[in-house]
Amino acid sequence: MGYQKAMAILQWIALILSFLAAIQGVVDGYSVDIGVNYGLLGDDLPKPREVVNLFKAYGIGKVRLFNPDPDVLWALRGQDIDVMVGVPNENLNALAENQGAVNNWFDNNIEPYLNDVNIYFITVGNEVIPGPLGNSVWQVMQYLQNILDERSYRGIKISTVLPGTALKTSFPPSKGEFNGQSSGVMTSICGFLLFRGSPLLINVYPYFAYASNPTKTPLQYALFNSSTPVQDGNLSYYNLFDATVDAFISAMERVGGAGVEVAVTESGWPSAGNGIFTSPELAGTYNRNFMKHVTSLKGTPKRPGHYIEGFIFALFNENQKPAGVEQNFGLFYPTMKPVYTVF
Repeated sequence: MGYQKAMAILQWIALILSFLAAIQGVVDGYSVDIGVNYGLLGDDLPKPREVVNLFKAYGIGKVRLFNPDPDVLWALRGQDIDVMVGVPNENLNALAENQGAVNNWFDNNIEPYLNDVNIYFITVGNEVIPGPLGNSVWQVMQYLQNILDERSYRGIKISTVLPGTALKTSFPPSKGEFNGQSSGVMTSICGFLLFRGSPLLINVYPYFAYASNPTKTPLQYALFNSSTPVQDGNLSYYNLFDATVDAFISAMERVGGAGVEVAVTESGWPSAGNGIFTSPELAGTYNRNFMKHVTSLKGTPKRPGHYIEGFIFALFNENQKPAGVEQNFGLFYPTMKPVYTVF
């Protein structure tokens, strides 16, 4: 074998190994395929341009915005960062009235940035199902999809974000079922998602299950560290995260969404605010394990090998949130100093 041919083969091997490392999601100890929630409920947060530099410094390539904040979107221009943008809950009822209202919202909040911001997802409402606003979600999703189709924006997905309270039953995972207020609207939404190839977006917080009943939810099971499985038929669950995700999948199956994937738009653990249940050590352990689990491509017991996109909640501690744990989910202080080591 000639020298040049041997070198070419080695280069191909190196390229393949690099690609495999990337899709596995871990390079040199930090994730390359994990997102963060960038909230703005603080009066001491750094400027968006500084935050973009923080993303670069820590290899953060995906960010979720709860609303189309113009200052943040302007700072993201020309950056190699994938952006998920939310339609604010307070806009849903007005937008559901007609196509023109959604056209105006899109023209003012999304269209101006599409040439140089990597907007790849629009989320219609955050945790409004169950609830009265949930009845507007499907209509707004359809109106937005009409715009994407007419203007050939094929790289943008549409979905909505559900909390754990959308489930009537979450254990065992095979019995997962949407509650009465959710099931009707979720039938329409799952039909939309299935047709469009978009995932259902869910928020998964093992912390709250553990903190509300630590005797029923073992800490190591909540932290991805359990060596003792919880059985559901022939499926073995070693962490509460997988069990919750599979409960949502079962619930979707019951309303015609068997082929819909899921993505986790929020998961995290507070570093303070609730005595023995919160600490930087616990938060760091959870988020490191969450990152490792999601980027491993292992999927869940119900859907092994399926990719699950994941976002950590949240980027900063935000002092305008309710006092207690809600102010302490951040990976960073507003000074941009890490609360604990994750990346």
